[in-house]
Amino acid sequence: MKVAFKINNLEITADEGDTILQAALKHHIYIPHLCYHPDLKPFGGCRLCIVEIEGRGQTISCKTPVEKGIRVITESSGINKVRRIAAELLIVNHYSECLQCVRNTDCKLQEVATYIGIEEGRLNRLKRTVRDIPIDDSNPFFIRDPNKCVLCGICVRSCEEINGVSAIDFAFRGYETKISVLADKPIKESKCESCGECMVRCPTGALVPKNYQRPAREVKTICPYCGTGCGIYLGVRGNEIVSVRGNPDSPVNKGQLCVKGRFGYHFVNHPDRLTAPLIRSDGILKEVSWDEALELVALRIKEAQNKYGPEVLAGLASAKVTNEENYLFQKLLRSLGTNSVDHCARLCHAATVVALSTVLGSAAMTNTVDGIPGADVILVIGVNPTESEPIIGYRIREAVRGGAKLIVADPRCIPLTEIADIHLQQLPGTDVALVNALAHVIIKEKLYDAEYIKNRTHGFEYLEEFIEKYTPEYASRISGVPARDIISAARLFASGRGAIFYSMGLTQHTSGAENVAALTNLSLLTGNLGVPHGGINPLRGQCNVQGACDMGCLPNVFTGYQPVYGDRFTDTYWRRLKLEEGKQVTPPVEEIDTSEVIADTIEFERPVYRGMSVSEEIRKKFSKTWGVTLSDAPGRTIPEIFHENPKRRPRLIYIMGENPVLTDPDGNHVRKCLEEMDFVVVQDIFLSETAQYADVVLPGACFAEKDGTFINTERRVQRLHKAVSPPGKSKPDWEILTLLANKFNLNWNYNSTEEIWNEIRKLTPHYFGGMSYERLEKRGLQWPCPTEDHPGTPIMHKGKFARGIAEFSTVEYRPLAAEATDKDYPFILTTARKLYQFHTRSMTGRTDGLNQLLGEELMEISPADAEKLGLGANDTVKVTSRRGSIKSKIRITDSVPPGVVCMSFHFAQTPTNTITNPAVCNMSVCSGLKVAAVNIEKV
Repeated sequence: MKVAFKINNLEITADEGDTILQAALKHHIYIPHLCYHPDLKPFGGCRLCIVEIEGRGQTISCKTPVEKGIRVITESSGINKVRRIAAELLIVNHYSECLQCVRNTDCKLQEVATYIGIEEGRLNRLKRTVRDIPIDDSNPFFIRDPNKCVLCGICVRSCEEINGVSAIDFAFRGYETKISVLADKPIKESKCESCGECMVRCPTGALVPKNYQRPAREVKTICPYCGTGCGIYLGVRGNEIVSVRGNPDSPVNKGQLCVKGRFGYHFVNHPDRLTAPLIRSDGILKEVSWDEALELVALRIKEAQNKYGPEVLAGLASAKVTNEENYLFQKLLRSLGTNSVDHCARLCHAATVVALSTVLGSAAMTNTVDGIPGADVILVIGVNPTESEPIIGYRIREAVRGGAKLIVADPRCIPLTEIADIHLQQLPGTDVALVNALAHVIIKEKLYDAEYIKNRTHGFEYLEEFIEKYTPEYASRISGVPARDIISAARLFASGRGAIFYSMGLTQHTSGAENVAALTNLSLLTGNLGVPHGGINPLRGQCNVQGACDMGCLPNVFTGYQPVYGDRFTDTYWRRLKLEEGKQVTPPVEEIDTSEVIADTIEFERPVYRGMSVSEEIRKKFSKTWGVTLSDAPGRTIPEIFHENPKRRPRLIYIMGENPVLTDPDGNHVRKCLEEMDFVVVQDIFLSETAQYADVVLPGACFAEKDGTFINTERRVQRLHKAVSPPGKSKPDWEILTLLANKFNLNWNYNSTEEIWNEIRKLTPHYFGGMSYERLEKRGLQWPCPTEDHPGTPIMHKGKFARGIAEFSTVEYRPLAAEATDKDYPFILTTARKLYQFHTRSMTGRTDGLNQLLGEELMEISPADAEKLGLGANDTVKVTSRRGSIKSKIRITDSVPPGVVCMSFHFAQTPTNTITNPAVCNMSVCSGLKVAAVNIEKV
């Protein structure tokens, strides 16, 4: 609703609820202000934005709402007098050497002083005192100079309202007032997360970046770290990235960034970058020309396939390269006759793909990041978003500040447990029992949405009967969670619009697909799928892991999950999809009795058809477009590529942008497999731990050096733009793949990533048909978006599910006997990501500031266990599993319970995945990295 009023006799309109200051600034009417910021709630501290309302008197415009018909005056002798006094009192005690300040010419205090017209003579008559508060430069990325602070409170409110950490606040009293952390310590010793949100909003030189260079230009693109997909502007000077700022128009992050997104860009121009192709000769990698390197790769593949057949070759695609490049990678592998193409989603969300595709018909986050603050209740299970997907963590904190209830289910005390209403601290590997017990309470107390269940689901009666035994008391004995907490959590989750967020803490188990299926029951029971602010939301950990899946970098599917060959659920799903679209299917499908589907398991029995299967039809479509004959032979997954039996492994492997030596479980076995392979090709931007095993290394380009698209965790397809040129002779991955394909006479002639994207759209119209580069340019679009006039799909499963009717699942808790603790291995090791590092540190490890914040592995162990083992804060331990040993320093903390220890997999010096569990989920082949039995000894 619009409100009409006057400012300085100008008739203007504003949105109802706007303040006078907001309305004025929208209409380019300047009112001096210091403490106001559009991202924050009004504060009213500086008193510079004072105006007069006719008939009422003076008021501060940043906190006064507009009203119909009021007449506002922004300039008068009385107003100017008040402003001048307020400004003089700020300036007289402020640091005076403006030319020596980084903020010079970009300082709000200068702007205000210039506008008001501060006179030096008047300032000289005031008593000027020199503040000499010590400067805090403990943070590696920014400097805090309290002497330049005007106490506007913007930094305090940014830390509270944006990040949700509240690491800083006003301290002391009167003239001694300043912004400080708890106990007035250096900020590095506080709970500050170094996101820089305070710094970018500071109106003066009180918070400034270290080593700042003003960019000559900026290029809009997408952050290369987690799957949130934040919009950023890269600041460029020459051919160097010198800064990053958040894109305020991004619907994902609204200009906000985490510490990695804002400061972790130094890898782009790092001297360690690969700059030329390398071939191993006499055990040494030596620089060669592109033609020589690609000729050798093509020759070795041809020789091996001629001798052993096409499946001798396997490939690992990448969660860090663009959709266009992942598409070409799987196209190349399949054009060479092998379906053995996989990527790191096998290790994280393969369980999601299987379970959600089966139960709902689509395997991705159902709702939006932007919708999180509107939830009534949030269940966070098996994910630590404030560290792994920080902007999503910001949104969850925002929801809690707005009144949402929060349930955290995690073996560790993660940062969100500090603000949670209930923390369910289950033992690792007991998620099915815990989640089934939550469903038990919801059903027993009739807290479910009966109408939703009746109209949109099947199998409730099976679940109701099955769940009978999963009482809170029974689940408590398994999980260690008190029965009263299970009951309270179930009641709380069913009390309103509920959103579920999960990730690898739930999927990286030998029961991964069962965990996800059981969890989906909670959303179905409460009617929280297909609605705003709800949904089941798997959070993706890398910038384009969702896109790598969507592009068909899995053995059994092409783009958009179109089946390469029939399996337990894809034929059924695609048949139903084609029938619902009204397309003639010839020969006709035999009737499928859906009442028998998923009665007591999440698995489909493979349906039998008369004539050509769906996968055959789809292979024909891709074969025609690509001009090749495609194989229907089942491809290998990552665990099969690194199989225990050498005869079942490929002889050649092509790895693009992955580092399995550090990321895959049982790392010693992975190294052994790479050593034993006949030929290894690695395409990357650094000589990674995996690249050191390569026979040929191909230097790729990073995200800042190419065009294309990423797909974020909420299914949003977004554009990347080239900001700088690749170093040396390195090339964008799509160009490398095109050159290599033509060594096999495949006649690829792509001249741009847009041409590749349009081919993807043509072959995948149900997902991307309406997503031209032009439409993606501004805010991106969420799939499915089948036509040019389709708005995209922010919320999945509205009205009906992708598979029509959703299915309840009955999944039994299975004790993880393979990794049970015993007297030799008495501790459970689980793994986690850390805020200040990313993946295997190939990118974050090249930023000195991030290494200062976290530069080595610190195994988390409880005080009780540390005391029992005689461990002190600075000790090093030997951690041994049934697969080997590593050494690590420790961090004694209450965040893990007794009997459980936690490590990250970030550090090559402490390769945690050497000792993790390679056993896999029997449905998704996702590895059970989250539970490993270990022994701990003091070194």
